[in-house]
Parts: sequence; C-alpha cells; structure tokens
Amino acid sequence: MHSPWLLPEHIADVLPAQARHIEALRRRLLDRARSYGFELVVPPLLEHLDSLLSGTGRDLDLRTFKLVDQLSGRMLGLRADTTPQAARIDAHLLNRDGVTRLCYCGPVLHTRPAGVAASREPLQFGAEIFGHAGLEADLEAAELALDALLDAGAAPLVIDFADARVLRGVLAGVPLDGERLQELADALAEKDASAIDALGASIGAETVGALRALLRLYGGAEVLAAAREALPARALIRRALDDLQWLERHLRAAYPQMVVGFDLSDMSGYAYYSGARFAIYGARANAALARGGRYDEVGAVFGRNRPAVGFSLDLKVLADAVPALPAGGAIRAPWGGDSGLRAAVRRLRQEGHTVVSVLPGDEPDAAAYRCERELVDAGGRWVLRTLDGSAAAADAAFDPRT
Repeated sequence: MHSPWLLPEHIADVLPAQARHIEALRRRLLDRARSYGFELVVPPLLEHLDSLLSGTGRDLDLRTFKLVDQLSGRMLGLRADTTPQAARIDAHLLNRDGVTRLCYCGPVLHTRPAGVAASREPLQFGAEIFGHAGLEADLEAAELALDALLDAGAAPLVIDFADARVLRGVLAGVPLDGERLQELADALAEKDASAIDALGASIGAETVGALRALLRLYGGAEVLAAAREALPARALIRRALDDLQWLERHLRAAYPQMVVGFDLSDMSGYAYYSGARFAIYGARANAALARGGRYDEVGAVFGRNRPAVGFSLDLKVLADAVPALPAGGAIRAPWGGDSGLRAAVRRLRQEGHTVVSVLPGDEPDAAAYRCERELVDAGGRWVLRTLDGSAAAADAAFDPRT
C-alpha cells in the first residue's frame, strides 16, 4: 500500500524558501520581457490534443499526457510546451497583421522526465516573436534570453549556436524516411561516427563525408570558416552559415565578455526548428539553462503560418543554478488590540514591509520568516528595533500619525 503523502516519481513540492526564490525570479524575468515590449498571456493547462501537438513532431507527442474529455468525447492533452498555445493565440485570438511579442510563465507536464534528476512538472518561462522572418527577430530573442539569465545572476554565460538548415542542405536530394532521418539526427547529436558510417550504403560516400565533417565542426568562430571549406557549396548551407556569422558578430558586440560557440552537429529538435537555434549554459548548471531558435512551421495547423522565433527555460532549474536574490528581512510584531499598534502594523505593510504578527500562544520561527527587527512598545510609542535590541542607534521611532 502506498503512503498517501508520497508524490509520483519526478514530482515534488516546492517549499517556502525555494518558492520565494522562484517567485522572485519569475517577477524579474517577466519585468525584463516587458522591457522589450512582450505582452503576457496565460494559456490554459488543458487543451484539445490536436492544437497542443501542432507542428511539434513526435517528441512532444510522447511527452504529452492524454485523456478523454467527458463533455465532448474529444482527446485532450495537458500541455508539455506552451509555444503551440502562443501560436494559437497569435493566429486566432489576436490575429494582428504586424509583429506580435508574447511571453508566458506557467507549469507544463511531461509523461517522462528529460533526465535522471529532472522534474516532470517544469515551470516554463518563454517568449515568442511572431510575424518577422528577419535575423533581427532571432537576435532579439537571443538577447532577451541572455538578459533574463543575467538578471537572474547566472553569469558567466556561454551561448552555443546550431542551424537545422545545415543538415537539410547536406541531405538535399538524399531519400530518407522519417525514422532514418531521426536516427541520423540522433547520431549527429551524440557524435556517433560509426552510426553515420552504417548509413553509407544508402546515402552515398559524399554525403557520409559531409556528415562526418559535421562531427568535427564545434568550437569558436573558426568553426564557420572551417564549415565553408568542409561542407558542400550549397545555397541553403551558405545562407545558414552567413546567418550564424551575423548573429555572432552582433552578440559579441553587445556582450563582449560572453563566450559564443557553435556546434553544427547538434541537431536537438531537428524536426521542430527551421533555422538558427541556440542553447545557453551557465557556470553552475550541467545542462542548458535556456533553449530557443526559429520555428516557422509552428502556426501552420492554425491556418496562419507566420514566421516565429523564441526561447523557453525552466524556472525551477534556473533557481537551482543561481543564488537566491537578496530580500529584505521581516518585522516581528506582537498581537494586541492597541489602536496605535494596529495602525503601525497596517502602515508598515502598506509601505511594503513584511510584518509577522505573533498570534496568541505562538512564537514564530524568526529564521523561517527571516525576521530581523521587531515592533516594541517604548513608553507609549511603537518603535522598530533589531531583534537582539543591541544598539540604540538601530532603534527607529514609529509614529502612525505621520
């Protein structure tokens, strides 16, 4: 028999200290997105399955919880990613002609964890730009992601770029079904040369040579020059490399201390992305803190196939990777019916202070509430004093009438 207080595997409660940390990060990231002009949306957690899986490929399908709606009989899904919902909102509810910038922050659910220590209930923060096909939008998405992580205290950062068009250019004219294409993308992501060689009989020696070259194309800016020499001289590949070079030049100018790298064999999300994609790493995290890029096909199922680019991150992962943001301590106050005391408590709270009233029969844990000062009666006046009452200079007379 299972204990009723046990939670499912890879599902966990967020306790007060961590919840404060996550909430402070959430507010800071949403404020940063607003500073770029992004508008906040709050899509539902539950939606029709065909909407949730629009243009997202097989991977998201496997990660999505599914159930039958008892009202309509249709299949519903618990979202595993918010991007398709943002695309639906852009296409049908807003339906604007120009550029639309949307951001969101809310839980998503996964049938399986992404890793051994990963949660199946990430708290996803993300931002999407719809309606602009130019590199300027790609750059804005990357800069917002970087600024958000810098605001959170995740420096130093490393941003790695790849591009789905590189592999598409290498494989141009090569007949591969969806399953074998996914196997090839996985082999490249794992840098498995033997798996690539095993495909040689069906894709040709020239293509195998280009694929093996991709395995070596990772590092700094020199990778792009090496790629121009090692890969076939095809327009799609050349355009992808030109775009990556443009993004690198602008990011180095804006963030001179940041490392910009490339891994042209990294095909994570190959079926999803349509152009440049990026992953951002921090000094204290083993996995990427944020991932994003261009995914122009995401809105096709909604009948409005607009260009789209954006990124997302898990606030729970970010909170584990950065120190807690500084916060002011609370004030401990006695409970009582004295009108001066009650007026003092109300005014302190209105000014933004946290005031913890000691309820009759209770003694609050000062550490849990981070209490640093207390409100005390000093000869008919209510005074703020440090908890140890050490220095008279730390006392502050509080007159609720002023």
